[in-house]
Amino acid sequence: MRMNQILFAVILVLSWAVHSKAAQIEGVEFKDTHVMNDYTLTVRGVGLLRYMVFIKAYVGAFYMDQNHPASRVFEDVPKQLELHYFHAIPASDFAKSTRIMMGKNVTTEQFEKIRPQLEQMNALYRDVQPGDRYTATYIPGAGTELALNGDALGVVPGFEFANAYFSIWLGEHPIDKGFRDHLLGKK
Repeated sequence: MRMNQILFAVILVLSWAVHSKAAQIEGVEFKDTHVMNDYTLTVRGVGLLRYMVFIKAYVGAFYMDQNHPASRVFEDVPKQLELHYFHAIPASDFAKSTRIMMGKNVTTEQFEKIRPQLEQMNALYRDVQPGDRYTATYIPGAGTELALNGDALGVVPGFEFANAYFSIWLGEHPIDKGFRDHLLGKK
């Protein structure tokens, strides 16, 4: 009987350790799952983005429903990207980078069509300090919510806008292909 109790305790501890681990990169932890509305999103991958090869800019985690393969990232499915910053960055730099990177991933016609939503998103940005986190969450039918350190800043409507926005990190011409591949769990 005693051996069964010990075995049960070992299984319980191992089970807890497997289910409680968090995704971690560069000493930064991300939750394994996020529950929002009726959706449970599971981390697909984590990555480090470097600026000018040597400077660690930020780390990120990408989340989707575990039943959707990463190849469905640009379908009308819930998704979330969480970025943890290592350096202070002014809001104006986020706005400028968003315009440039979205422009690289959509046609001129698409860019003009979503320009009002782009300006709405750019107005939401705030300056960040080291340790701050931006979270972009796409909820089908609602839009893309931007949050800073867990505080919602606003929601930008539109599925087409969401695809253009997430393409900054996950698209054909992302900010960094290695970072994209890590987020999508390809590396």
